[in-house]
Amino acid sequence: MWFMDRALAQRLERTEGALGASFTGVRHAAATAGATWRDFDGTYAIFEGADSPMTQTFGLGMFAPTTPESLATIEAFFTERGASALHEVCPLSGIETIGLLAARGYRPTELSTVLVQEIEEPEAGCELAAGSGLRVRLLEAGECERWIDTSVAGWSDDPAVAGFVRRLVSMAVANDAMLHFLVERDGAPIATASLGLHEGVALLAGASTVPDGRGLGAQALLLAARLVEARRRGCDLAMMVTAPGGTSQRNAERRGFRVAYTRTKWRLDRAERHCGAPHRGAAQPGASF
Repeated sequence: MWFMDRALAQRLERTEGALGASFTGVRHAAATAGATWRDFDGTYAIFEGADSPMTQTFGLGMFAPTTPESLATIEAFFTERGASALHEVCPLSGIETIGLLAARGYRPTELSTVLVQEIEEPEAGCELAAGSGLRVRLLEAGECERWIDTSVAGWSDDPAVAGFVRRLVSMAVANDAMLHFLVERDGAPIATASLGLHEGVALLAGASTVPDGRGLGAQALLLAARLVEARRRGCDLAMMVTAPGGTSQRNAERRGFRVAYTRTKWRLDRAERHCGAPHRGAAQPGASF
């Protein structure tokens, strides 16, 4: 039996941090020059462009105490690259971490719910196929553009984000640390999803279904296929990250996931760096810039 404790949270946070860091090594035309990451005593700081949602930290306060000095060092990593400092903070990092962020002038900008499920052995003879003409499979060589176009089409309800989504999924499909799945209906692609693996934990991400393919069970099929593949590759836990209380969270809970915790993303803009109350003996984060 496993429990929603700090040890579990460390596994989950390290998984998302490690997979996020893997994107900085993607050699793709859409990748940002200067993309990099660093490990600050267990906190993974990722830079993938000043305005990229992938630019942030994971694991702050989870593997080592957060101090004014350590936080200033991480802030410098972002500032010297022209980015705001952003931290995706697990509540198990402790009130001391959250209090320090507030005192330095950070503000909360986003919430995300982390869900987890133990991966059981698949039933014998389990196949990645379903009725209604649906079939799910791993992406094959030479199908990247087909997968990208299908993923983007799934976001066509919001044309404003189409360009951003295309860039993001183009990087995802070029990332060797991720596996990608495609659902076809009578041979036509209708849904996509991705799977990242790290030290026994599977991160399920990137689910997208084209408008006329919705309501047919494609996402349930993708979920089952990814869990089977993750178990086959030695994973014992699966995780997902959703908006709190939304449709994705409800769907995940219906399929056996449990809420582990809800994280808060904290942001410190460069213009706000001196707004927080100073800490006695703290290194001033803007002093060397």
